[in-house]
Amino acid sequence: MEKTWPARSNASHFTALPLINKVKDKDNNDIDQFDLFSKKLCFKFPPKFANSSFRTTRFFSKSSPSSTSRPSSPRDFSMLPDDVLTKIAATFSHPNLQTASLVCKSWRDGLRPLREAMVFLRWGKRFKHGRGGVKPNLQKALDSFLKGAARGSTLAMVDAGLVYWEMGKKKEGIALYQRAAVLGDPAGQCNLGISYLKAEPPKAEEAVKWLRQASVAGHVRAQYQLALCLHQAQGVERNLPEAARWYLRAAEGGYVRAMYNTSLCFLVGEGFTQSHRLARKWMKRAADCGHSKAQFEHGLGLFSEGEMMKAVVYLELATRAGETAAAHVKNVILQQLSVTSRDRAMILADNWRALPLSR
Repeated sequence: MEKTWPARSNASHFTALPLINKVKDKDNNDIDQFDLFSKKLCFKFPPKFANSSFRTTRFFSKSSPSSTSRPSSPRDFSMLPDDVLTKIAATFSHPNLQTASLVCKSWRDGLRPLREAMVFLRWGKRFKHGRGGVKPNLQKALDSFLKGAARGSTLAMVDAGLVYWEMGKKKEGIALYQRAAVLGDPAGQCNLGISYLKAEPPKAEEAVKWLRQASVAGHVRAQYQLALCLHQAQGVERNLPEAARWYLRAAEGGYVRAMYNTSLCFLVGEGFTQSHRLARKWMKRAADCGHSKAQFEHGLGLFSEGEMMKAVVYLELATRAGETAAAHVKNVILQQLSVTSRDRAMILADNWRALPLSR
């Protein structure tokens, strides 16, 4: 049987780290090793735990030879109960789990269920997308995701919720999104918010609450959806300046629909001061990322500026993406080009590739 995780060993090299010893900084002042260590860690505690009592409360574990010889420090995170540790790390990716597991032996042991969840998550994605030499099997994917979710991973909860949603089992999907959202997972919060918007009847105010939490955490799709709610007064009062700011945040994060809407905001002066230069910048970026309406409108802009061959390229791309109105304009321009320029434009369109999105 293939091993999926290293076996436990009684001869572990991991022990609780002495995080409270004093060391000198560059100005010869006393500082805690804990403070140095915490700055080097590559993960952060979720905001909802930032001011929790465990940051200043002394924790006790089962008695051991070391616990009787040395008092527990308020900053000794190795004493965190497993259930608290699991909640803190529920949203962690595999690399962050690996890092956290190296902190001390108790964390390595306490995070074992989440590391196992990562194995089930990986297999679930293989079954869902037919990768790694396995055939696509949605039921096996769901089973794997649910096993990962049972071990506390919000990543697995979200993926299981997505599969349930695809199967038409929206109630089960929403339940998993809720579990992930409560644990602070931005994708779970975003999906829960969108689910509430699509509910019958919609729960718009509840949706905005979760979309805002995910947006603050940096989830670009949630930022775009929150901007739409603010723009269209869904579950919140209409606020064009705030909507425009969230469109821009999502656009800067690589969300192509937000790029297009940001361009329109600058074009008509809605939420932003009108700026044709910035409108053109974001329209081109959306077009280069594959947004068909942006390709059509950017092509029209190039045509109005006399950039005939470039206009044909974008209009041809828009036509191929289903923008039927672009075909008529393209054909009018083609009649004004030489055969060589026409052929060149078609070659450019054939070789065009969308720019990679940052997220």
